[in-house]
Amino acid sequence: MNTIVRKQMSIHPDVMDLLNNQIAMEMKASASYLAMASWCDQRELLNSKAFFYKQAEEEREHAMKIFEFINDNGGAAISPNVNGVNNDFESLLSIFELGLEQEISVTQSIYKIFKAARKNDDFITEVFLQWFINEQSEEEDAFRSIIDIFNLMEGMPLKMIDERIPTE
Repeated sequence: MNTIVRKQMSIHPDVMDLLNNQIAMEMKASASYLAMASWCDQRELLNSKAFFYKQAEEEREHAMKIFEFINDNGGAAISPNVNGVNNDFESLLSIFELGLEQEISVTQSIYKIFKAARKNDDFITEVFLQWFINEQSEEEDAFRSIIDIFNLMEGMPLKMIDERIPTE
C-alpha cells in the first residue's frame, strides 16, 4: 500500500508491517497468560495466578507501546484479532514451560524487526526496540528462574512450589 500516509511515515513501511504483526503476537501472549491465570485460579494456585495476571497486563502494555509508536510516527497501527488461545493445560510446570517458549518466540520476533529496521536504516524503530530487547531478556530470565524452582523442589506439594512463585 503506497499511500501518501506511508510516504510521510518516520518508520519504514516493511518495518511497520512487522510491528503490526508484533502487536498481534503481544495481544495473543496477553490472552494466553489470562488463560493460564484462570487455570491457576481454578486450582487455588494464588501466586501463580497473580504472576500470570501480571504477565497478561505487561503483554498488553507492550502491544500498546508498539501501537502508539506506529501511530505517533505516521503509520497505521492495526488492532488484531486474537484466536487460537489454549485454555487447557496439563500441569503448572507445563504452563511455565509454555510461557518460556512463548517469551522466546516474542524475543525472536523482536530481533527480526530490529534486523529489518537496521537493514532499512529505520533508526527511530531500532532505538525504540532496544527497550523491548532488554525487557525480553528479563522476561525469559523470570520464566527460567521459576522453572528452576520446580527442578529444585521436585516431589514437593504443588502448593509449596506455588508459594515460591514471585508475584512482583
